[in-house]
Amino acid sequence: MWMLIFWVLPLAGITYLAWHLWCLLPLNGWLKAAVITVGVGCFLLMFLSMARKFDSLPLWLASACYNIGTSSIIVMLYMVITFLLLDLGRLVRLVPRDWLYANWTTTGVLTALLIGIFVYGYLHYNHKVRQPLQLTTKKPLQREYKLVMLSDLHLGYHNRRSELARWVDLLNDEHADAILIAGDIIDGSMRPLLEERMAEEFRRLNAPVYACIGNHEFYAGIDDALQFYKDAGICLLRDSVARIGEIAVIGRDDRSQVGRKDLGRLGGAFTIVLDHQPFHLDRTAAAGVDFQLSGHTHHGQIWPVSWITEAIYECAYGACQVGNTRFYVTSGMGIWGGRFRIGTCSEYVVATLKHED
Repeated sequence: MWMLIFWVLPLAGITYLAWHLWCLLPLNGWLKAAVITVGVGCFLLMFLSMARKFDSLPLWLASACYNIGTSSIIVMLYMVITFLLLDLGRLVRLVPRDWLYANWTTTGVLTALLIGIFVYGYLHYNHKVRQPLQLTTKKPLQREYKLVMLSDLHLGYHNRRSELARWVDLLNDEHADAILIAGDIIDGSMRPLLEERMAEEFRRLNAPVYACIGNHEFYAGIDDALQFYKDAGICLLRDSVARIGEIAVIGRDDRSQVGRKDLGRLGGAFTIVLDHQPFHLDRTAAAGVDFQLSGHTHHGQIWPVSWITEAIYECAYGACQVGNTRFYVTSGMGIWGGRFRIGTCSEYVVATLKHED
């Protein structure tokens, strides 16, 4: 299944696009071939990046290769959707044949449309949404708590230290009692985090930080990731518990790990669980958890991938409730790959927890 997604479908998409571009572009054969070759080369950069082939390059060049490669798959998706719609229009005789053959007007319109979509997607990604959340409990609390929650920072070649510094400023403005992070702080390579000394930015946070592990920390190398957390002053919870006043915070190991522990039956203090991947919500509810924060889905990052995540996950984004347990699945502060948000948002959650009589 995964081989189909990562290899067969992209290759079919490239073939489909190459044929359409060859027909559409009003250029000579050599120039058409050059355009298509550049496009294929950009796409191949994504696989080289995933294989960590850029770690030996200068940081600026490795970052450029990563961004070009991972953005190309998103650009390709939207080009495929556009040409599929045009082909459908031809089938129902709404789109004349000559619109798709050696046509400067169609080329210009499609280029402008795609540029507009991706400029919007880039600007929208850079806008971080502050998502308020009200939590109440009948369990004893001596005071009101303010908790900042986020997930999926994906720090690396695309989310660099300057971007992290901006996020830290946003979080510090909240003056929270604690900051909770539901995994995937690291994207894939530790090199940008270490070379840019990103741990120093986490040390600027004005509240204690608690986090669970995500699947990407294992891609980066779990030992190096654990050392980074220590250097950053992050309290990493792997099937362990910490206390924030009267609140118990449990961080779970990632579900990809065979040895992760069950929650068991909880009770007493108000309990928050950090679990990166939002699976088996019924089990969390059965354990008596009061609230769970998850991430991982990114809400698909871009439409229409958001439809796929909504089909896969019981709760792909936002707030939901199972039994007496409330859940929030955040779309993430950062992003994997190309820096575009289309039909989704990047966010951090500001939760207020208080006693309810």
